[in-house]
Amino acid sequence: MPVRLYEREKVLRACISVFASNGYKNTSTGMLAEAAGTSKSLIFHHYTSKKKLYFSLLDHCFEKIFSEIRADYILDNEDFFEAIDTISRLKLNYFRKHANEYKLVYEAFYLTPDELKEDIELKYGHAIAIRYQEWERLFEKVQLREGVQRRQAFELIKITLEHFQRKFIVELKDIDNIEEECLDVLLDEMKRFCCMIRHGIASDTNDTTTDPMIHGNGEREKERKI
Repeated sequence: MPVRLYEREKVLRACISVFASNGYKNTSTGMLAEAAGTSKSLIFHHYTSKKKLYFSLLDHCFEKIFSEIRADYILDNEDFFEAIDTISRLKLNYFRKHANEYKLVYEAFYLTPDELKEDIELKYGHAIAIRYQEWERLFEKVQLREGVQRRQAFELIKITLEHFQRKFIVELKDIDNIEEECLDVLLDEMKRFCCMIRHGIASDTNDTTTDPMIHGNGEREKERKI
């Protein structure tokens, strides 16, 4: 790695560590300069403000993780359900190895400082929406049983993944001490839930197409006597 890139990486890591330990609000420019081993004037010659430095660090984290897990390649080449499992495992394993980056990202999106909420939405809202659309496009390749509405099926998967996202967040609160086995247990459980969605949970195969009690508009069908 060239010296300049190495020095830049060193400064970014130091600043990420400070924000991760203290949070955005409680981090001062002096703390950042001291951790980076340089002067405030030199840091802010490049980033001009604490807010711009914070967003530069977030961008840096996202660039690293996307490069590491190769999410675009996975979304282009894997089965929808396999992609969920693969990306989830790679992402969690990455953050387990880079705890400070996780803490920075967690604060930005789950404990967003009031003064950054609008900026976070403007800067990352569109990118998040595009990633969501990429998952929807991959889901279009999944063959569904007759009578299953694709929009509702995708919504069910989304609810399931959000449920596990909340569980992961709880586990990762102590990310510095978390064991890999704990994450594997949750990931395996999430995979089983996705398998149940994919293959169904009922053993009765008399009707494998539609729910006989439900019309397409969602209203219960009246019982008919023969």
